[in-house]
Amino acid sequence: MQSQDVAPRPGPGSPTDRVVDVEQAEAALVEHYPRLVRLAYLVLPPALGRSRRVLAAHSLAQRALPRGRASAPVIPAQSAARDGDPGYAYVRLQVVRTALEAGLPLKRRAWPKRSQLPPLLPQVWGLRLFPRPGGADELALDQRLSALSGPARAVYVLRGLEKLPDGDVREVLTEAGVEHVDAALCEADTVPARYTLLDSPEFDPCSLQARPTDLMRRRRHTRAALAAAAALAVCGALVTLPGDGWGPDGAAAPVYAQNPAAEAALDPGRLVKASPAAWKTSGRTDFSVWPARGDLTGDSALLRRALAVWARPGETVRVSATPGTPTGGPSGPPQLLYAGDVDTGRVVILHDGLRIARYAEPRTGTAGAALDFARADGATGAEAAAVVLDRVDGNVRYLTAPWVTKAAERDLSKPGAGLMDLTLTDGITAPLASPATHTGACTTWNVLQLTDASGSSLLSDLGELLPAHLTAGRPTSPKEATGAEALSTWAPFACSLADVRGQGVRSVNTWGFARQLLPDASGSAAWVCTRAETWRGEGTRVLAQFHTPGGLFGAVTAKAGDVPACGRRDPHVLAGVLWKSQAGSWYLLAAGDRNTRFVRATGGVSGSAQGNLLAVPTTQGAQAGLEGTLEGGRSINGLR
Repeated sequence: MQSQDVAPRPGPGSPTDRVVDVEQAEAALVEHYPRLVRLAYLVLPPALGRSRRVLAAHSLAQRALPRGRASAPVIPAQSAARDGDPGYAYVRLQVVRTALEAGLPLKRRAWPKRSQLPPLLPQVWGLRLFPRPGGADELALDQRLSALSGPARAVYVLRGLEKLPDGDVREVLTEAGVEHVDAALCEADTVPARYTLLDSPEFDPCSLQARPTDLMRRRRHTRAALAAAAALAVCGALVTLPGDGWGPDGAAAPVYAQNPAAEAALDPGRLVKASPAAWKTSGRTDFSVWPARGDLTGDSALLRRALAVWARPGETVRVSATPGTPTGGPSGPPQLLYAGDVDTGRVVILHDGLRIARYAEPRTGTAGAALDFARADGATGAEAAAVVLDRVDGNVRYLTAPWVTKAAERDLSKPGAGLMDLTLTDGITAPLASPATHTGACTTWNVLQLTDASGSSLLSDLGELLPAHLTAGRPTSPKEATGAEALSTWAPFACSLADVRGQGVRSVNTWGFARQLLPDASGSAAWVCTRAETWRGEGTRVLAQFHTPGGLFGAVTAKAGDVPACGRRDPHVLAGVLWKSQAGSWYLLAAGDRNTRFVRATGGVSGSAQGNLLAVPTTQGAQAGLEGTLEGGRSINGLR
């Protein structure tokens, strides 16, 4: 059991014994809304089902505001952003209290509590909403938590998500009305403390995927409602319409008419299969010239199931898609890339010109079938060189392009470690360690190196169907990241790729834009800018990173989303960091790319320098802004 030590509580009349008004609670709710909804989702009883838990979690968080002024609890928040905020402590307590009430059994002679009923708002008609699926570790944790009582589940979540010591957890549950707090604490100790998994997308009710409800039942209810409405409408129309009645529908097909194009798209006999030699004579290096491979390309029953699930996935099918990828059925017969047995399942990979779709099912039956989508429009060369076949036990296996002649695994964080060759069997690689599902401290980052007649390229698994293409160099002319210099640039910053897992990343480029001599003769530091481009165009991520001598990994000093900095359109960047020398002195260090002619610090630090480097003595915790001037006189601000 965790320590029972509790920080001393202030007495009555102290600064934390305050009254919370609606405005203060609303500000806390808006600022920390994703965390509060996640907290509610984890504490709510799993018996509600994932879809109802999502809506209930949002409903409980949105109803946590006080009706007027209310007393704030004395339990502090264990975060620098929330510490001492009575508004946050109040709404968190309300979320925990109502989430626990939702799990109470209904009593025959008492009115149910509002939280025990389905939420009035928000409501979504015709869709079921689920959090994005996580990995095997998240699934195991969810099963362990579902076996706990509501109070024990709240203990585990408050410990892991809110970082509260047991004394504070005890006070939160007591104020929430839990009677047997000690029993809940002991019960929560039966689940291993894997608290980092609570931040997984598996438990994020703000990042959702949507699927239809029971379509057959909904269709029957809809038909009944339409028939009743039509009968009423006809009675009124016969009185009010002119003699000609309703006008014709023009070229529209009759209701429920069959669509030949849609039927053709679901016929396994019409699947497109490229010639095995097409890639050798074509000038294209994309998925359109991939031949159909695998030992089940002639299994019509399997292919029919894959196409049918693509068009209308059932409620038991786990569906995932990279951000910005449509999940509707194909508009015409797609191209077959693979159908075969892989490890313990059967896999079918299809391409419709815009998307890659992977259908997977167990070798016996179809329970547990999965359907995954990824954008692939415009993919060519290295971006169309590999597709994930499956992930098992922390390893990933790829199907590679027919022009790939060699595959190898390397640790991106250790450029001198060399390559470990992977066998290729009909284009399928041997399994290699995947960083996509790793949740602990990052010490290695394994990537795939593919070689063809034109050279080699690096690809990294980021948890999606298509691995991200890794490059290095100035954004206007990036190169493959397989050379010695590029690998040395990538090594300290390999673990920063974890920041863009699951974001639909197409390529990631890293660029060492400056080197800076450190004050107090502490050596030379490297400044690197890493930019991740997505398949959908928006959602780009830019990181400015700083690496000092002797450090194993670099540190992120600034990050921004959807900005042109460090990209083809605007290959310039300016970043800074507070740094402590070995002698104990603090400095503001800043650097721009080689086209920067002047750098100036503003705000809490004053200083300027000609050129692209700046080092100004300062104090710990100082707040500063950065401004720079490029060649030609254009101004640039620090990345943030």
